[in-house]
Amino acid sequence: MSIKNEAGTGKLLCWTLAIVALLRLLTMGLYPLTDTTEARYSEVARKMVELNDWITPWYDYGVPFWAKPPLSTWLTAASLKIFGINEFAARLPYFLLAVLIAWLVWDWVGRRSKREALLTVALLSGTMLYFIASAAVMTDMALVLGTTLAMRGFWAPFEGAGSQRPKEQWLLFVGLGIGLLAKGPIAVVLAGIPIALWALFTGNIITSWKRLPWIRGSMLMLAIAVPWYWMAEIRTPGFWEYFFIGEHWHRFTVTGWAGDKYGTAHATARGAIWLLALGACLPWTVLLPFLTIGRKANPGAAASAVPAGPARRQWHIYLLAWAIAPCLFFTMSGNILWTYVLPALPALAMLAAGWLAGDARTRRVDGVVSAGVVVMALLVGGFFLKEQAADSWKTAKTAVTEYQARNTDKRPLLFMGDLPYSASFYSHGKARAVPGNAELATRMAQGPLFVALNPDQVQVLPPELKAGLRLEATSGAYKLYSSLPK
Repeated sequence: MSIKNEAGTGKLLCWTLAIVALLRLLTMGLYPLTDTTEARYSEVARKMVELNDWITPWYDYGVPFWAKPPLSTWLTAASLKIFGINEFAARLPYFLLAVLIAWLVWDWVGRRSKREALLTVALLSGTMLYFIASAAVMTDMALVLGTTLAMRGFWAPFEGAGSQRPKEQWLLFVGLGIGLLAKGPIAVVLAGIPIALWALFTGNIITSWKRLPWIRGSMLMLAIAVPWYWMAEIRTPGFWEYFFIGEHWHRFTVTGWAGDKYGTAHATARGAIWLLALGACLPWTVLLPFLTIGRKANPGAAASAVPAGPARRQWHIYLLAWAIAPCLFFTMSGNILWTYVLPALPALAMLAAGWLAGDARTRRVDGVVSAGVVVMALLVGGFFLKEQAADSWKTAKTAVTEYQARNTDKRPLLFMGDLPYSASFYSHGKARAVPGNAELATRMAQGPLFVALNPDQVQVLPPELKAGLRLEATSGAYKLYSSLPK
């Protein structure tokens, strides 16, 4: 294939990625923060800004949030402080993290093959889980930054004499420090498993020890992470026990763990992480097998993808070990989410890109990959449009908005049962919860108020209470009522 044609198909991928990324950026403030994940982490960050407490994340006023370290909360809180309390500001850090991770792998792979680097970024960006996580408020994208830095840093001394970057090896320990602040010890585990597997299967255990500054690097890692862990325990004693024993042992070993202070554990069948991984990698799990039909090997392209020093086989073992590490670790866990696969996606993208770069049908490969990115964007965008048109988001935003438009006399806004995180976020912490009908009746007797009820709560509302309420608006998952004057 001519250089001109290759450049043309490269332009197709570049334009596709640029347009999809721009649309993702411009639209991520057009839909509400949803319960429970996005709204919860956004509300914890909003409280950090409100209380000006950058050490202890707060789940509720007076209730510390011990479930996760604060890196993601810091990023969200900083964005909210700069750009205001809104969806765009809450999601912006995760879009920037996604771009940074994509750049890290593009720069890394691009040292030996620019085409392979472009394919890597396209495959990574178009993967369902990565595409969704790139503008979703959750802790996992910060963890992926840490593990990607760590894996790139470990490989630096093995890139060959002509391409070694001695300073880059420190990224291993910086990445682990970031991971400890993003998710905790799981970052060390998810980086340690592939490194150990690669060193074992390639006979590089002693070489790995000699080529990296493990002692000084570990001190750097601890210097990044330990100060916050120390201050967190001093500020709110009990954090260490809950975080290390509860979140990192019971959550992993106990199916449906009942000790979760901030929700419920996710009871799933052991081994389900492998099925979740297949879903997370859509559309490539469906599209890429079609490219095996009529594949034409391109020896020149394949050769250019070989790292300068280590054998190609060692590079593939490294990526494969990295790619399967989350699934291996979480195979026997009874509490998993599909987001646990996210740290594997950069490695999977690099593996697949290396295979695609060895296909002589450049135009066809780029066309399929570009189509996959566009299809994923359309599917996610179509889902968002459907939810927006039907006002069926799992959020209290519309109810709070309706309340704010009608609340001319400073009445309180109440929610029955657990207070939705989104209600707290959009009301700036002013919404309150009442546990049941008896408490609602007491509050109605004390003065005028607004109450948001879901359809199930309306069904079981006693007639005498319903008679004292007037329907103001039906908004998404809630009906907003005002109390009638006595």
